[in-house]
Amino acid sequence: MTFDPRGPVPTPPYTPGMAAPAGQPVPNGPFAPPAMSVAGPGQPAPSAPEILAPEAREALLRVRAEVAKAVVGQDAAVAGLLVALLVRGHILLEGVPGVAKTLLVRSLAAALDVETKRVQFTPDLMPGDLTGSLVWDARASDFSFRKGPVFTNLLLADEINRTPPKTQAALLEAMEEWQVSIDGQPHALPRPFMVAATQNPIEYEGTYPLPEAQLDRFLLKVILPVPERHEEVQVLRRHADGFDPRDLRAAGIAPVASVADLDAGAAAVAQVHVADEVAAYIVDIARATRNSPSLALGVSPRGATALMGTARAWAWLNGRGYVTPDDVKSLAHGTLAHRLSLRPEAELEGVGVDAVLDSALGSVPVPR
Repeated sequence: MTFDPRGPVPTPPYTPGMAAPAGQPVPNGPFAPPAMSVAGPGQPAPSAPEILAPEAREALLRVRAEVAKAVVGQDAAVAGLLVALLVRGHILLEGVPGVAKTLLVRSLAAALDVETKRVQFTPDLMPGDLTGSLVWDARASDFSFRKGPVFTNLLLADEINRTPPKTQAALLEAMEEWQVSIDGQPHALPRPFMVAATQNPIEYEGTYPLPEAQLDRFLLKVILPVPERHEEVQVLRRHADGFDPRDLRAAGIAPVASVADLDAGAAAVAQVHVADEVAAYIVDIARATRNSPSLALGVSPRGATALMGTARAWAWLNGRGYVTPDDVKSLAHGTLAHRLSLRPEAELEGVGVDAVLDSALGSVPVPR
């Protein structure tokens, strides 16, 4: 993702509906103090504090400090996870082995006080191992349903690209409908429910790349980079001082937000105003990708809807009740890049998806 949740250098007051000055970063990230709100032409005044649920917002922003007790850096990934939870979506975490993908999700679950389960995806994992199955009950002389690990609030699907498509597809109904069907009977999943899947981008032998249909089910894709030198030194210092990644309680991580805070935040995000000009801006970005000669597959209407949802959550985390074009641009790569498919000739020429998306963003006039 391209946003920086730590917040950029302060800039002059930002007017809703206008693009940021050339060469300037986007307005404050969600972990910076609330930005000064200035209503511009065609934009509503910021929503009232009770609509924005400030207590829930402050509780969710405290999650970053708790996760930082176990994970050094990766602030953008924490922000992405919070955005996905607020929009009721799912997230794909990609990074080389050893950049704390699993630890990040476990730490987030501990800071949010939600139930989490981890499934290691392997070539022999069956759909029933994930969703559950019918088991014969001798005392009742009937089959009873035994729930699988998917019945949780936060499912960590570790190395999802190592299991065959049949098992990957078992997640589709759960991710889209928040239920699983066993023998024709639907079983509702607990709420909130989010799949946080991880994959390794450098190993392809013995893996099963996710098909476009499943990639499109993920609201966001976040790249976890290797830490900077000073961050890596801090990681080693922590381990030298006795840090145990298997014991998060000893690391001092405590619940600072609850399911009620997530529900209040999701309700507030749903009330964030999207002006007609901003909605049209999102649609024009999606259509620009469909018209790109380098892409075989552009952004679908579902992708455009996802971008509006993530931009709303980003605005709310900034303490605003309206979406700006910069919110859209900040979330565009994380929300859209994994939904794009390059043409073979573009791949041979070394064209990247990020470059194509940048070109599409640059071709669409920013509403003022």
